[in-house]
Amino acid sequence: MNDRPSEPRADTKEPVIKIRDLKKIYDMGRVKVEALAGVNLDIEQNEFIAIMGPSGSGKSTLMNLLGCLDTPTEGTYRLRGTEVSNLDDNELATVRNREIGFVFQTFNLLPRATSLHNVELPLIYAGMSSRERKKKALHALDIVGLDDRADHRPNELSGGQRQRVAIARALVNDPAILLADEPTGNLDSKTSYEVMELFIRLHDEGQTVILVTHEPDISLYAHRVVTFLDGLIVKDELQTPKRLETEAVPG
Repeated sequence: MNDRPSEPRADTKEPVIKIRDLKKIYDMGRVKVEALAGVNLDIEQNEFIAIMGPSGSGKSTLMNLLGCLDTPTEGTYRLRGTEVSNLDDNELATVRNREIGFVFQTFNLLPRATSLHNVELPLIYAGMSSRERKKKALHALDIVGLDDRADHRPNELSGGQRQRVAIARALVNDPAILLADEPTGNLDSKTSYEVMELFIRLHDEGQTVILVTHEPDISLYAHRVVTFLDGLIVKDELQTPKRLETEAVPG
């Protein structure tokens, strides 16, 4: 690994994510908890980053801020050239729907809806026509290899297939970033490798991937690892990623 400090750079082209002096303080009555203590971070287009750290280190808080699920107490956050730090709830919702694809550990699929309808949901919120929604949703399912499961409900799918439906839903709006929170946390080893193979392929095709994980073996597939401790970045390192194509996937 090579050290890569998270300091402002003099690049003329702005990164897809640009964070400066970001702080998040939670008011717990008599106690104030500083979850982020002044973070600087640049993420370029088409990077594959793993964010790591122990419980309480600040990585989940950062994920919520990156995903526009929360706003910082201090500092700035620019996403693809737009300052999102001070947006109101409606504006944040618009940015989330257009720019960010979420993948969660628990899949977060509607249990009674088909794969197709689950993938269509962000497009429904965006006001897209039914015909165009179906076309884009089927294309997203094809990307993850599940176009033949479009009419299946979550209880008719394996855990890995459910996560791939969730990834298709995250991709359907062509987001600026794919933000994955512990995406292999509920999967067995074989299925985890299959999901990571999909993330690798998406990155190879140009997608920016930000992976929040506590699993060191999963972080090995990223090109860069950012480690948090006590609300600060303590390591920011480039690495040569592990490649699944050259490995035997556990049976």
